[in-house]
Amino acid sequence: MSKFSAWFVAFFTEFFTDLWHIIKGFFAGIYRLIIGNPMKYINNLMVYSKEYTAVDWLLSLIFLVIFALLIVLVCLVIYQQLKRYIRFTKIEQDKMVLLNQMNLLERRIREGNVPSVQTPKVGSTPIVKKDTQRVKGNRFTKLNLIDEKYKYTVLPTLMTEKDRLSLSEIVSHFRNYAAFHHKLYYSEKVAAIFIAGLATSKILILEGISGTGKTSLPYVFGKFINNDANIISVQPSWRDRYEMMGYFNEFTKKFNETEFLSSVYEATYRTDVNLVVLDEMNLARVEYYFADFLSLLELPNSDEWQLEIVAEQQIGDPVHLKEGKIRIPENMWFIGTANNDDSTFAITDKVYDRASSISMNEKAVPFSGIDLPKITISYQYLKDLFDQALSTYQISKVHMDAIYKLDNHISKVFQITFGNRIMKQLETFVPVYVACGREEIEAIDYIIARKIIRKFETLNLPFMKRELEELVSLFDSLFGKNKLIESKTMILKFITQV
Repeated sequence: MSKFSAWFVAFFTEFFTDLWHIIKGFFAGIYRLIIGNPMKYINNLMVYSKEYTAVDWLLSLIFLVIFALLIVLVCLVIYQQLKRYIRFTKIEQDKMVLLNQMNLLERRIREGNVPSVQTPKVGSTPIVKKDTQRVKGNRFTKLNLIDEKYKYTVLPTLMTEKDRLSLSEIVSHFRNYAAFHHKLYYSEKVAAIFIAGLATSKILILEGISGTGKTSLPYVFGKFINNDANIISVQPSWRDRYEMMGYFNEFTKKFNETEFLSSVYEATYRTDVNLVVLDEMNLARVEYYFADFLSLLELPNSDEWQLEIVAEQQIGDPVHLKEGKIRIPENMWFIGTANNDDSTFAITDKVYDRASSISMNEKAVPFSGIDLPKITISYQYLKDLFDQALSTYQISKVHMDAIYKLDNHISKVFQITFGNRIMKQLETFVPVYVACGREEIEAIDYIIARKIIRKFETLNLPFMKRELEELVSLFDSLFGKNKLIESKTMILKFITQV
């Protein structure tokens, strides 16, 4: 114990001695630099100058002037840097204070806790004009107008009893509304696929020949639910999401806002169903400009659907931008229309696998619709209908066993598998499709055709005629004859092309 105490005392004695030498040396160095060394420099000059000639005095004078100017210049640079650092620190502190005040004001606005402000008396000069109340340097003109439109408050969706329809009633009412009010005709199957597609994915693809009503389907559905779909024309020049979402212009210091960005942002203030239509989406490569959405919308936690708009938040930015990011709202769907011709790009499997696709190659037969009114439907009510369908109309065990056997066969023979993503979509699409008033086997057939058999186009089909014929026979043995009509039709088409 005594030895440790001796070492302990010796350690701190040496430590504080060294620390004192450092402090002493620091101040001694400052003294020598400011007082000691200049005196020594002057004494040296006095000694050497005793034998100076006129030229020596001239050179010494020039050197002293140049040296003094250099010292002054260094001091000015140090002073300017310190001044700039202090100013920057103060600006950052002021910015944080203002951002905190904005957040506090935003919370008070949401809670309805804003103190009343006395209006000026008649004849008195107004304190601030309305146009000058906005923060100077506002980067987002359109999005801030949306903030003002909704008065910084999320709009509730008020449903009446007549709006509370079942999924099958929604299909029927929608078809009659479209036929009677807009002279647009859709079969019950297409309407049910559309509704089931909304339950399956946030991305829908409507493809087929021109003139079959691909764009008009989401358009009239928006009219039916009393919230118009926003139709965005895709441009062939789109290469990334910035051409679709917009970008910050460094020259004007403004954000070039697009109609697409405004639609997404406005949906954050609503609680009903919102549709954005990307018209002729394959005029540009979908996997390029829509890549971020394809990845984000697949995440199971919607709180992670965050997309960066600007690098950092600034005073005056839209309220629903958090740290420069916008959250893609759950009540929004993105619907793309695609023409299959030589003027467009092929849609890749990466896009198809993540989306619900609807093939529209035939016009529906016109019929006399019933005069039914629009409905108002909240996102939560529609989600509850989907959840109820998932629990009520689960795929039968017989069909699930047949699907697993079919998956094993196709995976072994054609090296194409259902995978977890397609199985999850199947387990969602089928129950909702059945809840829309359709048959289970019809839904299974549609998913197999659109998600699996469609991929056969990439295979070396001329050498696989026998395998294709065996697959048709397997369909009959697993699901029964005269079933999986759409899948069989696609395979028979491949066989005739061999």
